Amino acid sequence: MNIFIAGLPYSVNDADLTDLFQEYGEISSAKVIMDRNTGKSKGFGFVEIDDDNDAKRAISELDGAEYDGRTIAVSEARPREERPRSDRRGGGNFGGRKRY
Repeated sequence: MNIFIAGLPYSVNDADLTDLFQEYGEISSAKVIMDRNTGKSKGFGFVEIDDDNDAKRAISELDGAEYDGRTIAVSEARPREERPRSDRRGGGNFGGRKRY
């Protein structure tokens, strides 16, 4: 089961997430999501625990818990929604002359 964790301190890394969840069962992966521009944590992450019962227990016990001075929210991760990709080439009229 894939678990979503929000409200993480910005200093937390993948190894810290592993440490936090390892007592609940076998962890397949633990990932803190980083901002691709700044390289800093976005304050949330995902942990995948192999056994669904272990994952549900982790969610139950850790949701609303204090971790490193912050209250974390822990829930089952929802499937990622497909979003249309934006055209990064612009296309807007940013201060330029109108072209007809």
